[in-house]
Amino acid sequence: MTVESELLRQAMRFWATGVTVVTAAHDGVQHGMTVSSFTSVSLTPPQVLISLAQTARTHDLIMRSRNFGISILNSSQVELSDRFAGRVPDEMDRLSGVETINLVSNVPLIKQGLAQLDCRVVTTIGSGTHTIFIAEVLSAQSSEDGDPLLYFNRGYQKITAA
Repeated sequence: MTVESELLRQAMRFWATGVTVVTAAHDGVQHGMTVSSFTSVSLTPPQVLISLAQTARTHDLIMRSRNFGISILNSSQVELSDRFAGRVPDEMDRLSGVETINLVSNVPLIKQGLAQLDCRVVTTIGSGTHTIFIAEVLSAQSSEDGDPLLYFNRGYQKITAA
């Protein structure tokens, strides 16, 4: 017996996560989406993973290019998180007007985030409606300033001292 998807969705609301924007580019097309399904896998070799719906436009670009970028957002970037979560329609260029940088590959990364990772896919695993992408981190940079943008119980949160 498995749990109904709505019950799982309700339970997962109580898992606090940081907010990232995953970006990809291929043949002159670029796209990005807000993703909380992101984690470090290994430091040696340096690897991370993301999980994306197979119907997502960004998923298709990653499958074609085999590269993606991770921009970890800071607490002042709620508007960017909302933009990449779908407030700007999927068929539009969500990166239009956003200041980006490139590290190693041609993947656009959000310049003002807390950290940026340039990644190359090494393994894909299909699971249900999603694909898990495990990737080697080709390059990374981070800022010492700012607090992370957090998401918990359907809303953005801030870090407070315990």
